[in-house]
Amino acid sequence: MFKSKTVRWKIAFLLCLVSGLNCLDRNALAVLANTIKGEFNWSDADYADITAVFIFSYTLMYAFSGWIVDRIGTKKGFALFAGGWSLVSILHAFAGSIMQFSIVRFFLGITESANFPAGVKASSEWFPVKERALAIGIFNAGTAIGGAIAVPVISFLAIAFGWRAAFVVTGMLGFVWLFFWIKYYHLPQKHPRISDEEKRLILGDEQPRTSEAGTEQPVKLKRLLSRKATWGCFSARIFIDPVTYFILFWIPKYLQDTQGLSLSELGLTAWLPYLTMGLGGILGGYLPRYLINRYGWSLNRARKTVMLAASLIIPLLCLLLLSGVNLIVAIAAVSGITLTHNLWGNIAIPSEIYPKNVQATITGIGGTLGGITGVISQKVIGTTIGAYSYLPVFIYMGAAYLISLLCVSLLVGKLGVIKTIDN
Repeated sequence: MFKSKTVRWKIAFLLCLVSGLNCLDRNALAVLANTIKGEFNWSDADYADITAVFIFSYTLMYAFSGWIVDRIGTKKGFALFAGGWSLVSILHAFAGSIMQFSIVRFFLGITESANFPAGVKASSEWFPVKERALAIGIFNAGTAIGGAIAVPVISFLAIAFGWRAAFVVTGMLGFVWLFFWIKYYHLPQKHPRISDEEKRLILGDEQPRTSEAGTEQPVKLKRLLSRKATWGCFSARIFIDPVTYFILFWIPKYLQDTQGLSLSELGLTAWLPYLTMGLGGILGGYLPRYLINRYGWSLNRARKTVMLAASLIIPLLCLLLLSGVNLIVAIAAVSGITLTHNLWGNIAIPSEIYPKNVQATITGIGGTLGGITGVISQKVIGTTIGAYSYLPVFIYMGAAYLISLLCVSLLVGKLGVIKTIDN
């Protein structure tokens, strides 16, 4: 049988696809918000309540989904949850009230919650430490790609076939991905097409600690939570996740509110910020890797330099948006924010300091804490925008990354050094 030296990059492509589908399903409502609001006479506060329900269930299940993935394995975990959210996405087409939309968004949040814990765990299983930021960047870029294609694709489907068809089509795509995932995903130790050279590269810097069946004795949660490095990882989610939710749920609406775009005009222009968001995720992993290989920098120095640059650029772009710019400049500035947002790479931090067998758990708990601040932020955003403007939102965005970088520097310490955890 032919043995490949690039199996890990094919796995990264699969992960990128599922992350894109995850975001596509999630963003369908954001793109169609004004259309559905007009049909059912919703207010901004009503829409904020529905998005808050999603984030609430997403938050509630995030830590549990990570725990489940660590126990049953990445392959089974992703299959279970991806199949679930694809089905729930289709059920959106049958909703006709705030209550019904809230119910399906609740279950979408529960099922979609496993995407990042499972994706980070799979990246850790398939990539050496120095490549994990790039692998997770590719995986996370799928979120941005999903957001980018969501705007034109969902706009087209809604205009041509009605908004309900958009939910059906996006849900069906998930089942197509599920077929390829079940057929092709295996751990490096068991993959039938991996070469010995690639296997040594992946497993050489860290002894394998997990099995697909999840049979290894788990690390006690109390032990994880007692480490300040764990809370350094969490801080990056607590402060930055509200920005992520704003980008995913409010950017299309922001452009419509401030620039007066119609749904068709939105489909022609609003895809760019999500495209640059995907590029930022890839650059966030590529640039540190380049600095390491080209100049001999440590992973810690390379990653934190990129994080600092992003933290300084974002406030300047937020200030530009607050100055009252035209459509072209607004699209450019928002695109710059989404690029540097993913350049920061907050979800990659646990994979750069902790072993593989706790990745999903830490990512899940971090997502839960970030989701709590996300739920609060959705309520605040909806009320603030309706009563005032987007000003407070962009002020917070300008400060969130610098605060997070300070917390990571103080609590996590050096990136790129895998910490042993014994019960």
